Amino acid sequence: MKPEVCYSLKVTPGESFLIRPQDPQSKRLARLNFLGTVPVPVPAQPCFLKFTPMLNQAFECDDVPPEAMDHLWAAGWRHFGTHFFRYSDTIENEVWKRITPLRVRLDQFTLSSSQRRVLRKNADLQFEIQPADYREDTLALFDLHKQRFLECVPESLHDFLSPEPARHPCPCSEFRVRLGETLLASSFLDVGTTAASSIYGLFDPGHPRRSLGIFTMLLEIQWCLQTGREFYYPGYATREPGLYDYKKQFLGLEYLDWVDGDWKRVGP
Repeated sequence: MKPEVCYSLKVTPGESFLIRPQDPQSKRLARLNFLGTVPVPVPAQPCFLKFTPMLNQAFECDDVPPEAMDHLWAAGWRHFGTHFFRYSDTIENEVWKRITPLRVRLDQFTLSSSQRRVLRKNADLQFEIQPADYREDTLALFDLHKQRFLECVPESLHDFLSPEPARHPCPCSEFRVRLGETLLASSFLDVGTTAASSIYGLFDPGHPRRSLGIFTMLLEIQWCLQTGREFYYPGYATREPGLYDYKKQFLGLEYLDWVDGDWKRVGP
C-alpha cells in the first residue's frame, strides 16, 4: 500500500509547513532539500523587529505539482529555477526595505484607465503562448533587456529558469509578443491549479511608450481570468517606494502580512 502523498517543508527548527495535494492519487512527490535559515545583518532601524519576523529561507526542489505551488505562493514563497526562497527584508540603494509578497484577487480585478491605454497602444502587436523554453530570439531579447540595468545586471535567463523550464519545477508558459516577425517582449508564467505566478518579464527597451512590461502582465492576467484562476502573483515589491512599484498598480491587489500570515487588501 502506497503512503499518502504530502509535501513537508521544515522552515525553522520549531515550525513545519505541510502541503497536502488536493488529489490524493497523485504519484509525484516533490524532492525537498531544505537549506535552512541564512543569517542577515541587523537593520539600522531595529524598530521593525517588533512587528515583522525577519525571514531569509530557501530550499531546492525540482518537481512540485501545481496544487502544491498554490500553497507555496500563498505562504510567500517564490522560485528561480529549482531554488525556492522567501525573505522579508532587503537593502536597495543602501536603504533597508521591507519585502511584501503581492497577489491580485482576480474576482476583484478591473482595468484602470492607464491599463486600457496600454492595451490600445499595443493593439497592433501579436502574441502567442508557448511552453517555456530557451528560444534563440528570447535569448537575444534578454541581452537587449538587461542593458536597462545600471546595477545588479542579470547575467543570463538561466538565472531565473530551470534547464527544463516548461516542466520543472512546475508547468511554465512563455507569453511571446511580436511586431511582425520581431519579438518585442516575453514573460514567463508558472501555472498552478487555482493560481499562477509571474516569474520574469523582458522586453525591448527601444519601445518605452508601449509599456511592454505592463502589457505582458495584463496578458497574463487575461489568461488567468479566461482559465478560471483565483489569484495572480506578480512577485515581490517593497512596502516603501522602490523599483517594483509598477506591481502595485493593479486593482484587487493584496499583500501578505508576514506577522499573522494573512493576505490583506491594499488600499481602501
